[in-house]
Amino acid sequence: MTQATENYKIIPYAESYRDDIIFMVLEAKDALGRVPRLNPDLLDVQKHYLDTGDMFWLAIDQQNRVIGCIGYNAIPGTTEVKLHRLYVKAVRKRQGIGSRLLQTAERHLKAQGKTAAHVHLGGKEYFESHHFYPKHGYIAYAPSQMKKEL
Repeated sequence: MTQATENYKIIPYAESYRDDIIFMVLEAKDALGRVPRLNPDLLDVQKHYLDTGDMFWLAIDQQNRVIGCIGYNAIPGTTEVKLHRLYVKAVRKRQGIGSRLLQTAERHLKAQGKTAAHVHLGGKEYFESHHFYPKHGYIAYAPSQMKKEL
């Protein structure tokens, strides 16, 4: 399913975007003042998400460049999931892209019969996450952990 908006669209992950997503995530971390390091799952999204039956989405701009992403992994033995890698390119923040990515994931999860989504907020350098998720109905249940019933 592809969703179009004014100046970007949300699409399921495609391998042709691998290098661009890596670049975007490293740039996003740099903008947060973090030493950019790559999470191993982003080197092989197919293996870590799609091959396991989970999902990963990209926000793509009009120049066909990755400007955001989100994925999830099911929590074995439950109907719950962990959301991962919600990033938006620094110069594109506060344009609703993160919210649209999150809404896309949540709609998909509900359709799959999932009952809850968990997020790990990261350290204090991810201060935006600590404000973003509560605005979308996520409730803290442990330090740096939030959950939303779907």
